[in-house]
Amino acid sequence: MKQFLGNYLQKYKHAWTLFYFPLYLAWFTWLEKTVTRRFHVVHVAVDDFIPFVEFFIVPYLLWFLYVAVGMIYFFFHDVSDYYKLCAFLFVGMTVFLFVSTVYPNGHYLRPSVFPRDNVFADLVQWLYAADTPTNLFPSIHVYNSIGIHIAISHSQSLKKHRGVQIASGILMMSIILATMFLKQHSVFDVATACGLAVVMYTMVYGRQLQTRKVPGKGFLEG
Repeated sequence: MKQFLGNYLQKYKHAWTLFYFPLYLAWFTWLEKTVTRRFHVVHVAVDDFIPFVEFFIVPYLLWFLYVAVGMIYFFFHDVSDYYKLCAFLFVGMTVFLFVSTVYPNGHYLRPSVFPRDNVFADLVQWLYAADTPTNLFPSIHVYNSIGIHIAISHSQSLKKHRGVQIASGILMMSIILATMFLKQHSVFDVATACGLAVVMYTMVYGRQLQTRKVPGKGFLEG
């Protein structure tokens, strides 16, 4: 039993990374309770031209499953890709926490009356009650979705599953659009998340960008 436990801990020693989540949730919860009335308003002109579409609540809520399944897959199947994914996600999430702490922000984009009455609108109403329209940029919904898709796109084991790659890309784009069509985020939040993702992509996956194919030797990393 002791040997089994030792082997198990050795195999999954990268589980130490999971301690980040309690720290993140504690900090985020504090921000949600602190940033309520006094904040800088986030708004760009294009926000006013984006309609409210309650059906996007489906991909928005699928984000939780998307991120969780992605992390679980790499945790058990590829430690190297898992560490890259953690580096990408955790740095961006920490940047978000710092930004929200030093520059409290929020918006007034949410509709006061829903144009339609259906189950999707009921879900959005539940979301609004559970999540304040504060602490917005860079959007973690957008940023983490991009991070999961990048990890899937770079995974050697998943590259042969074209359907998974395509489905991931579609879900990623749907989640990004959902943040705006549900009036959860401003276009500014989405743009800053995409910008941060580009920076982190070059930092975390930069060496893979230098990959060259050598005849007879396969792929070598630069």
